[in-house]
Amino acid sequence: MGQPETGPWNDASLSVDQRVEALLGRMTLEEKVSQLGSHWEMRQEEESQGEVAPMEEAMSSGKLPFAEEILNGEGHLTRTYGTTPVSVAEGAKDLRERQAAIMASNRFGIPAIAHEECLTGYTAYQATVYPTSLAWGATFNPELIQEMAAAIGRDMGATGVHQGLAPVLDVVRDPRWGRVEETIGEDPYVIGTLATAYVRGLQSAGVIATLKHFAGYAASRGARNHAPVHMGRRELLDLIFFPFEMALREGQVGSVMNSYSDLDGEAPAASKWLLTDVLRQEWGFQGTVVADYWSVAFLEKMHRVAADQEEAARLAISAGLDIELPHTGGYRTLAAQVREDRLEEAVLDRSVRRVLTQKVKLGMLEPGWEPEIDEAVDLDSDANRALARRVAQQSLVLLKNNGTLPLDPSAAGRVAVLGPSADDPRTMMGCYSFPNHVLAKYPAGTFPHKGIGVPMPSILDALRERLSHVTHEAGCPIVEYDDANIAGAANAAAEADLAVVTVGDLAGMFGAGTSGEGCDVEDLKLPGAQQELVEAVLATGTPTVLVVISGRPYALGEVADRCAAIVQGFFPGEEGGPALADLLTGAVEPTGRLPIGVPARPGGQPTGYIAAPLGQNSQGVSNLDPTPLYPFGHGLSYSAVHYTDFQLESAELAVDGSVNVSATVHNTGRRPAAEVVQLYFGDRHAQVARPVRQLLSYARVELAPGASKKVTFWVHADRFAFSGVDYTRIVEPGIIDLWIGPSAGDLPLAGEINLVGETRRVNGPRILVTPAHII
Repeated sequence: MGQPETGPWNDASLSVDQRVEALLGRMTLEEKVSQLGSHWEMRQEEESQGEVAPMEEAMSSGKLPFAEEILNGEGHLTRTYGTTPVSVAEGAKDLRERQAAIMASNRFGIPAIAHEECLTGYTAYQATVYPTSLAWGATFNPELIQEMAAAIGRDMGATGVHQGLAPVLDVVRDPRWGRVEETIGEDPYVIGTLATAYVRGLQSAGVIATLKHFAGYAASRGARNHAPVHMGRRELLDLIFFPFEMALREGQVGSVMNSYSDLDGEAPAASKWLLTDVLRQEWGFQGTVVADYWSVAFLEKMHRVAADQEEAARLAISAGLDIELPHTGGYRTLAAQVREDRLEEAVLDRSVRRVLTQKVKLGMLEPGWEPEIDEAVDLDSDANRALARRVAQQSLVLLKNNGTLPLDPSAAGRVAVLGPSADDPRTMMGCYSFPNHVLAKYPAGTFPHKGIGVPMPSILDALRERLSHVTHEAGCPIVEYDDANIAGAANAAAEADLAVVTVGDLAGMFGAGTSGEGCDVEDLKLPGAQQELVEAVLATGTPTVLVVISGRPYALGEVADRCAAIVQGFFPGEEGGPALADLLTGAVEPTGRLPIGVPARPGGQPTGYIAAPLGQNSQGVSNLDPTPLYPFGHGLSYSAVHYTDFQLESAELAVDGSVNVSATVHNTGRRPAAEVVQLYFGDRHAQVARPVRQLLSYARVELAPGASKKVTFWVHADRFAFSGVDYTRIVEPGIIDLWIGPSAGDLPLAGEINLVGETRRVNGPRILVTPAHII
């Protein structure tokens, strides 16, 4: 096409808005539409591995070859590094060539935004695999998650990537859902604070973060992937929306992705209420809304709210969905629809303006722009691995301990390390890790390091480094039911002084594992024959440490009383094995806390600890008790921590005021501790049924042996707001109960405060954070 046409849009001395409007005013309809699509180029070896997702071929029926797709430019490039095992140099060559072709094919030389997945680290070959999102929740440490996200962002930015499709802010309502591992847990405040930290970290490296999935995806009927969501609007407004609003207002996130599931029949990809009224008009969002892959096609083929792809595209862009991913389909028809007066050009311009604004801010319209790629970048550097180790260590939760832990390596005796997770490093990673997401499709042994591409010591490897006398039997697989080798594992336990039994999940996609996207379950019994394995080992009488490495909580009520200790890990990543060995042997202190409760029984799942009185144990009205075995926030230390001195600054609080609430925690043991001090509240009486208790804030407190620290929480009345009978957000006068303790089920300190004044409407921006001060 020759030299690109230049103009004010290339002038960095002008404002972003001036540059965007100048360029928008010069573009044809086809050039505008080109900015709202993407291209996903499948290499030959990728296509040979089969579909990325079910119905992919049907959803991709309108896909054009790359050369035709980019004739007037391109908005995005989909996963250049993330869908096949390429080196940085190979991916860089491909990305440079594609960007050059795109720039040469449009009049203005506009490049495309390159996006990748980054939920458990950069989803690229031989990149660091960090703990998955549920493990972030277990750290209760926003500063650490921000540090991790910044490291991920730097690696992505070094390879020419502009946008990451993370974090996931879905609030878990049923742990049988396969994507629980991708969430941060069941509490909106923990999700909001940790997701906001992730957003800040990723965007500090110049990579746009993407909140997903807006909204309600994790509350699907029967916990089935993509199933309809039927919940009251109040639950949506007060529980599901909260973390999204926090990450948007507090984190200034650059992008949001829609949910697949319909909300009471309304498809989010076509919901003006969600994508415009709430996101933009109520919350003031200025970034882009990107489609979850093929969700525009879903409007016709799955939701059936559109007769064809033209109508699907018109519905989506009119609702506020700016960019169609993973490739352009129905959006290609938008230029013709404007010409035929079926779509106002102003609607098209609105979305194009948002895309161009991002590109200007990213410096992509500067003269001479080309991808900045450091081909020498080490995507699994020593610094990354050390950071992954710290996150893994802080994410492991000690659920029970009768004094067996920590193990003394010099006196541990004979240790039988049993179970299918012990020597399979894939069990340390989530479904969006590159080894499980991509490499699992290739024949075993195709890639180095046991086929997973990066060095990943197993639990067995790590324990053998620390303990002198270790034997091993797998006992059974994870995915299939096979109990043939359980007797051998039980014999090994009987001959040992201690048994460490490792059970849990193997993450996969669409039924290829026991956890992950499309890997939903009927109940919360351990997969395969693992329950039988645990029972057989316990029957030997050998003291048993149960280690659960999983993507969701599993019911442990039938075995917990007989275990000497129980440790829960949520896919702790490539350094998970060494981190677990560190915890078991006392090299580090157990500091993780449950971001989601562990159930007692496999059926009758609770909907989470945040429930009104009728959602709690009904004391005989129903024979089913939803009380968890281990509640939200639970986690033990190797030391003893006591709570004293609950203080309220005032007995009354104006409905628009603030108050300080404090307590003192004491480490009375002989080892250091990191206590997660948790502040809960309950609305004693309200015009609608309210949760019995809900987390208001938390603080991670480092305590040396014998040390005490005072934790003071600054609480604004906005934090007590809820949707009233008419769905208006209000702060209502009345008594608020307050509790402080180590978990939702253990709250030794209590008080109450009287909210005074007239009922106050809370419109517009509000206080979303309850900060803590520690002295």
